[in-house]
Amino acid sequence: MSVLVKLVILVPCSFFLVALIKFLYDYLWTPLRIQHMLNSQGIKGPPYRFIHGNNKEVAKMKREALSKAMGLTHDIFPTVQPHLHSWINRYGKNFVFWNGVRAELVISEPELIKEVVRNRERSFPKRKPTVYLRKLIGNGLVTVEGERWVKQRKLANHVFHGESLRNMTPAVIASVERMLAKWKGQEGKEMDVSKDFRLLTSEVISRTAFGSSYLEGEKIFAMLNKLSIIMSRNVYKTGVPFINKLWKPADLLESEELAKEIKDCVMKTVKKREDKVVNGEADSFGNDFLGLLVNAYRDSDDENRLSLEELVDECKTFYFAGQETVNSLLAWTILLLAIHGDWQEKARSEVLGVFGDQNCNPLILTRKNWVEYKESNPKLVPQSIT
Repeated sequence: MSVLVKLVILVPCSFFLVALIKFLYDYLWTPLRIQHMLNSQGIKGPPYRFIHGNNKEVAKMKREALSKAMGLTHDIFPTVQPHLHSWINRYGKNFVFWNGVRAELVISEPELIKEVVRNRERSFPKRKPTVYLRKLIGNGLVTVEGERWVKQRKLANHVFHGESLRNMTPAVIASVERMLAKWKGQEGKEMDVSKDFRLLTSEVISRTAFGSSYLEGEKIFAMLNKLSIIMSRNVYKTGVPFINKLWKPADLLESEELAKEIKDCVMKTVKKREDKVVNGEADSFGNDFLGLLVNAYRDSDDENRLSLEELVDECKTFYFAGQETVNSLLAWTILLLAIHGDWQEKARSEVLGVFGDQNCNPLILTRKNWVEYKESNPKLVPQSIT
C-alpha cells in the first residue's frame, strides 16, 4: 500500500477520532465531572442523561401537567413548572438539573437569591439564547449585556419617559374604546378576551411606537407569533452542533425564513420613515421608538450608532415582548377579576375615585391628582403604589 493511500485513510480517521474524543469530552466527561463536584458539595439533583440531560423528563412532565384540567386556583406552580415543583420536593430548595449538557443551578432560598442577583462579580449573567430565541428577538435588549445593553437601554428608556407616555394616551384610549364597543355587542356571550387583548396590544404598539396602523404591523405580529410557537415546541429539544450544521431540521429552516421576512418588513417600515424626510414630508425621523432607532442608525458617532441588525432586533424585541407581556397581564387580570367579584368592586371604586365620569387623560394622570387621591382614600390604594 502506497504512502499516499495510507495518508488518505489515516487523515480522515484521525479527524474522526479527534472529533469523537471532543464529543465525548463535552457531552459525557464534563457533565459527569460537574455533577460529581456539585454532589460532593451537597447539591443534588436528577442525574445527567447522555446528550439530552433532563430535557426529555421535563418535556414529559409538562405534557402530563398540561393534559390535566386545572381548577380556578392561584396554585399554578405545579402546572406551569411541574419539573421544578417535583425536584424541589425531592432534592430540596437548592438543586442542579441538566438542560442538555448545560448544568442549571436552581436556588429558592431567599437569602441566597439576594446574594446572586446582586451580581457584584457578574455571577448571574444572562442565559445564552437558543438558536430559535435568536431568530425571534435577535440581539435585542433582552439578550445583550455590557456596553451594547447600556446603549440600547438608553433608547428604550426614552419611550417610557413621562412626556412620551402622555403623548401615547390618546392612541391608547381610542384603541381601548374600539375594543369595548365591540364587547358591548357580545353581552351574554362567551368571548376569547385573550385574542381581543392581543389585537389591542398589537394596535397600540403599532400606533405609538412605530407610527403605523395595526394592519401595517399585522404581518410582523403574525410571523413573530409563528416563531414563538416554533420556539416553544423546541425548548426541550437538544441538538448536537455539528449534526445541525450538516442537517437542519424543518423548524430551523422555517424559522430562518420567517426571520428573513420579518427583517424585510421592518426595513420597509424604516425606508418609509426615511423617505418622508428625504422628500420633505417631515423634518425629522420622529420622536416615537422607531424614530429614535432610525436616528441612532444614522448617528455619525460610532459609539452611539446602531447597526442594521441591531435596529431590526430592537424592533422585533419591542413588537414581541411588548405585546406578549401586556397581553398576558391583561388576560390574567380579567380572569382574577372574574373570579373575585369583591376585587372588581374595589378596582371600580379606585378608578371612579381618580377619573370620575371622565375618560383617562394626561391631566388626570398627573402625580399631584394621584397623590391627592391616595391621601383621601388610603385604604383603597396599596402602600406599595407610589
